[in-house]
Amino acid sequence: MPYLVAADLPAVPAGVRFRALLERPAILQLPGTQNGMAALQARTAGFEALYLSGAAMTASMGLPDLGVITVDEVCFFIRQIARASGLPLLADGDTGYGEALNVMHMVRAFEDAGAGGVHIEDQLLPKKCGHLNNKKLADPHDMAAKVAAAVKARRHLVIVARTDAAESEGIDGAVARAKRYLAAGADAIFPEALVNAEMFRAFAKAMPGVKLLANMTEFGQTPFFTASEFEAMGYRMVIWPVSSLRVANRAQAKLYAALKRDGGTQNMLAEMQTRAELYDTIGYHQYEALDASIVATIVPQGMPQR
Repeated sequence: MPYLVAADLPAVPAGVRFRALLERPAILQLPGTQNGMAALQARTAGFEALYLSGAAMTASMGLPDLGVITVDEVCFFIRQIARASGLPLLADGDTGYGEALNVMHMVRAFEDAGAGGVHIEDQLLPKKCGHLNNKKLADPHDMAAKVAAAVKARRHLVIVARTDAAESEGIDGAVARAKRYLAAGADAIFPEALVNAEMFRAFAKAMPGVKLLANMTEFGQTPFFTASEFEAMGYRMVIWPVSSLRVANRAQAKLYAALKRDGGTQNMLAEMQTRAELYDTIGYHQYEALDASIVATIVPQGMPQR
């Protein structure tokens, strides 16, 4: 049932709820959700927390993931996902949208929008998807200053520091950066674009007791691993950032091709979500019942007396 019409609206801040999930022994699975509908479907499938990918979000807007969007645009997506699902959300904060003061503004804006956590990366603008080549890295001191600024600005938000250094500086360089970010106050570390199980294990071995996030994106540099395999390698969170968007985009492309070819959707009906299924997912009838319960007209009986 959508949280707008439910009796169990979250009373605890999203950051507190996200942190509590991280303290459980099992790996926290965070499917990518690029909009409110995806968030509802992930919640129905049984997930307890969600992820908002900058790559999926910008692609859904018809833009590349090159750091060209604004904090307010990201907050629009955070708000709809948090409102639709009621679940704590880890949001992609890219490079923090500037330097320390900009990072503080982003943290406050994301938290106000309903995010439970944010990750910030140590790339320079124009940033790239972490699985592409020739990324330019920030000075680790400057990145640590951003992490410290994020920690200073947050109320409950979980701060995850992402390092893209493994490709150019190796595991040792990535670990050195991660330790600096932890010293600045990061709650967790996200080593991006590790290319085999040995690298994942080596990074985790070098950071005992640290909450680590693994990225299981398709068509990148990381081979396929399951959540349980990441957990066995020492990771506490795993994201599938763009998977839902990839599936949705393929389905839409198939629909448009059929519509152009056939002059109608008659050959695609079996692949469509029905009206009843859509209404059930978004809680249409619950909203309708709520509306009816609060808008009954009361006709005034005469003039009030002074």
